[in-house]
Amino acid sequence: MSEGELKPAAMEVEGVASSSKPPRFRIPVDSDNKATEFWLFSFARPHMSAFHLSWFSFFCCFLSTFAAPPLLPLIRDTLGLTATDIGNAGIASVSGAVFARVAMGTACDLVGPRLASASIILLTTPAVYCSSVIDSASSYLLVRFFTGFSLASFVYTQFWMSSMFSPPKVGLANGVAGGWGNLGGGAVQLLMPLVYEAIRKIGSTPFTAWRVAFFIPGILQTCSAIAVLAFGQDMPEGNYRKLHRSGDKHRDSFGNVLRHAVTNYRGWVLALTYGYCFGVELAVDNIVAQYFYDRFGVKLSTAGFIAASFGMANVISRPGGGLMSDWLSSRFGMRGRLWGLWVVQTVGGVLCVVLGTVDYSFGASVAVMILFSFFVQAACGLTFGIVPFVSRRSLGLISGMTGGGGNVGAVLTQLIFFHGSKYKTETGIKYMGLMIIACTLPITLIYFPQWGGMFLGPRPGATAEEYYSREWTEEEREKGYNTGSVRFAENSVREGGRSGSQSKHTVHVVESSV
Repeated sequence: MSEGELKPAAMEVEGVASSSKPPRFRIPVDSDNKATEFWLFSFARPHMSAFHLSWFSFFCCFLSTFAAPPLLPLIRDTLGLTATDIGNAGIASVSGAVFARVAMGTACDLVGPRLASASIILLTTPAVYCSSVIDSASSYLLVRFFTGFSLASFVYTQFWMSSMFSPPKVGLANGVAGGWGNLGGGAVQLLMPLVYEAIRKIGSTPFTAWRVAFFIPGILQTCSAIAVLAFGQDMPEGNYRKLHRSGDKHRDSFGNVLRHAVTNYRGWVLALTYGYCFGVELAVDNIVAQYFYDRFGVKLSTAGFIAASFGMANVISRPGGGLMSDWLSSRFGMRGRLWGLWVVQTVGGVLCVVLGTVDYSFGASVAVMILFSFFVQAACGLTFGIVPFVSRRSLGLISGMTGGGGNVGAVLTQLIFFHGSKYKTETGIKYMGLMIIACTLPITLIYFPQWGGMFLGPRPGATAEEYYSREWTEEEREKGYNTGSVRFAENSVREGGRSGSQSKHTVHVVESSV
């Protein structure tokens, strides 16, 4: 039964109250106040305003983190950087966010995405401005390391969307927010060379022009943090501080959040597989402009345009992955989400191998790179179509673990295949594709008792409510701390596939309305 068919039933139960009392939100919501529709071009508060604030602030952080690679040939010549220096800086740019993302997930669980996001953005902004005064390989490495912490902003983006949108729409919301944020990795490949050329035409020297260019991403990042603080809201019901004071939200402890995250093996599997979709994307962002510049002898602006096409695919690829995840769920439940992720990411690995093989042809390399970008980025969207269902009590930390896994994958990929001169870049790309294929296989191990896995159906009698309630003690359940988890379980019924009981869904909706 569709959501639209359920609404009249709920309205009949609510009776006069529903007709006399105006809706609390402009956008339709479920029993947990999560949006059941996705109005892309709306700023309706708090759901859609949170969406636009999250993707834009993440976009700005991506601009800052990858502002250096498009200008790397200039920075390399000015500072006298070696291949090892460049490799180390590339690793540094994504390694800092490994622990920052885990910390960000915990902060989202404890204090909410609004304060957590603004804090990380403002703390890393000084490093962006300092990029304009670097004068050695060590200072270049340090600014890239500290700027890279801002990539932890991805975690609050996914947490925020998972807190604002209902299960049938969470894959799409996460996909679009993450995809449009990741778009910064492509946009910066175009932006920084253009800003550099504009400053040059004003009359600046090359030595000064690339330094001044770093002020653009720095200013944008600062403004995004101010916007989040001014216009953001943690949950549909309000901010964490207000909800904690009123008693509407349980103030959880770090120990409980940590325990339920690290003991759920599904989170670790997704962290590994995410390391070889998003992690690969980060690695490619670091090497792609220089690869085409050195391998095919194209102009700096041309190399930047080609590199930008890789990141710019996020406009539709990652959102497409999220939309695919929700569509597969509507037909096949959670098992469809899992199969979709495995197939798409494996195809991405095959295309990566092909990319490293066709290095003899400029045209073929560009074509395969663009096709590869669609699959590897769609896999990111498919991953975060699954993450919100792993845990409710530790949603932020599970998101942080998964996001941190992406950075670990990027670090390992850079270190093994693109550090120093051990491998030619095209050889490293080929081996990276094989790694993607291998590290995608553990998805077959993910199993939800109430919904099943790729090869096994659900366990008889298992329910989503039982699965999520295990994260709370009997005493906590008696106090009603797990109310949010119960409502989420009710609204997740279609993860069981079309064979799920429609009557059971109707009862839950009506009961929650009463």
